[in-house]
Amino acid sequence: RQLPPCNLSEEDLLQNPHFSKLLLSLSQHVDESGLSLTLAKEQAQAWKEVRLHKTTWLRSEILQRVIQELLIDYYVKAQDTNLTSEDKKFHETLEQRLLVTELTQLLGPSRERETPPLLGLEKADLLELMPPSEDFVWMRARLLLEVEEQLKKKCFTLLCYHNPNSDSDSETLKAAKVWKLAEVLVGEKQQCQDAKSKQKEQMVLLEKKSATYSQVVTAVGSPPLCSPSHEHLWGSEEFLVCLLFHCLLVTPSSSCLLGAQVLLRCLSLLQRLLQEHRLKTQSELDRINAQYLEIKCSAMILKLRMEELKILSDTYTAEEVEVHRLIRDRLEGAIRLQEQDMEKSRQVLNTYEVLGEEFDTLVKEYTQLKQATENKRWALQEVNKAYH
Repeated sequence: RQLPPCNLSEEDLLQNPHFSKLLLSLSQHVDESGLSLTLAKEQAQAWKEVRLHKTTWLRSEILQRVIQELLIDYYVKAQDTNLTSEDKKFHETLEQRLLVTELTQLLGPSRERETPPLLGLEKADLLELMPPSEDFVWMRARLLLEVEEQLKKKCFTLLCYHNPNSDSDSETLKAAKVWKLAEVLVGEKQQCQDAKSKQKEQMVLLEKKSATYSQVVTAVGSPPLCSPSHEHLWGSEEFLVCLLFHCLLVTPSSSCLLGAQVLLRCLSLLQRLLQEHRLKTQSELDRINAQYLEIKCSAMILKLRMEELKILSDTYTAEEVEVHRLIRDRLEGAIRLQEQDMEKSRQVLNTYEVLGEEFDTLVKEYTQLKQATENKRWALQEVNKAYH
């Protein structure tokens, strides 16, 4: 049971002593949040059990996903003819065992059911499809090594993502860093939470200062160089200077005017510091950030190129590359021959085009004479055949 929140002052407690005694007696049975100690203990135990079940589920889920990734890698590598018989046997046994186990879980417990089983199958029918015990023992021993290797790769990938400088470290050093990675992440998370809390406090303080400044400006009047539009450029020192300047305006005198001149010079110096140092530093920082992003982009492009070359090297073997090179050479040679023939034909056509229309007339006349000659020769042959 949780008590409702109440805001009590010291005067309220003094005026109601019996209520104070009641609160003191209740404080022995509730915690700081107002929850009873018994219920708080039960809640802590419940949260502990929830975390335990969550950890157990995460372990089984991670193992399930790693096994699925192993099978997917096998399906991809199955296109390669270099797979050994042991690899095929291992993955087939693993896949068969996993499939039978999942189907057995779908059937549920073997107790009596009101409804008939799925597809009329019993658990005994599925257990007959289990791989031999010798293959299962051999597969399980190798599976431990495969899972360990996959988890190690994932841990190293996470480490390199968190700290890119660890990419060039040795495996021993990476393993040592991975061992402490959880503590590092918890510490960084705590630092982020502390930074957020500090930022909230600073925002509240800034709002209070802004409200105070607005009240002063409303009561006295805004001087030059202290307009609300420039409020985000002023710190606590500038705020005090403006406040003193307002006070001097309220009670003018010769000494006050002299002090006002000094304060104005201070303001000009502060503006100069802001323009010459803060803005220049920001531009330099922007330039450095731009260089960093450019270098990071170049590194990403090189990584993409490396992955592309890796995929090409895994896809094509040395023999396939040599065959492709021979095919390309033959095709290029045939293309060159065709281009040479086309160039010769183009030169002949250009020579004929220079002769003009008279040459076309001669060509037509020659064609007609040649055709007439062939016709007469054919007629002569036919006459000779008839007389013989």
